[in-house]
Amino acid sequence: MTTNWYEGPLAAFDTETTGVDVEQDRIVSAALVVQDAAGARPRVSRWLVNPGIPVPEGATAVHGLTDDHLQRNGRWPSPVVEELGRALAEQNAAGRPLVVMNAPFDLTILDRELRRHRASSLGRYLEHTSLCVLDPRVLDKHLDRYRKGRRTLTDLCAHYEVELAGAHDAAADATAALEVVRAVGRRFASRLERLSPAELHTLQAVWHAAQARGLQAWFTRQGTPELVDPAWPLRPELRKAA
Repeated sequence: MTTNWYEGPLAAFDTETTGVDVEQDRIVSAALVVQDAAGARPRVSRWLVNPGIPVPEGATAVHGLTDDHLQRNGRWPSPVVEELGRALAEQNAAGRPLVVMNAPFDLTILDRELRRHRASSLGRYLEHTSLCVLDPRVLDKHLDRYRKGRRTLTDLCAHYEVELAGAHDAAADATAALEVVRAVGRRFASRLERLSPAELHTLQAVWHAAQARGLQAWFTRQGTPELVDPAWPLRPELRKAA
């Protein structure tokens, strides 16, 4: 009997950062969680980074990582982002779908850090493998689109009855996102079990674009100038003005 993908091998990636601007902010911690099957003991890799810029108080209030702690215990960004790029490529090569909550944030900020510190890009690390991402936010929003309320990781954990121990710790968030994806798979098995993770990756790009258009229309009606990027799972590089 073939195991459904949501009961099989998955990896999950998460970052904590200096802020929410993928073009300017920096990674201060990251985690990769690998689980060979539902219920199996996860293997957790953690990275702590001295970002080289001050960490705003607002960011520290979220993840608890201070300038002093990062300067004393964090590594320089260049070797860390190199290791992160290789780690994600290894998961892809092993055929493990990569769970990333709100993928366009975490994958794009890693891409920008690779450009900043390695003169490279995430695409270069993944050029020999096919990226396969499962984003619990996109999946939930498509499969249960009329449910009211926010869809942060904390909200999704509450809705799908997944424990979130230590929110805004990269390893805890990655582990919770992985379990949410398994829970989404089980709850919507009749709609998902015939789809492979690769097919779901392609579909999520379409679903996210539609979700972005809907949010953009809502912002426009509210008179809010905020722009919503439809790209998923990675935002294209900004073209610099000549």
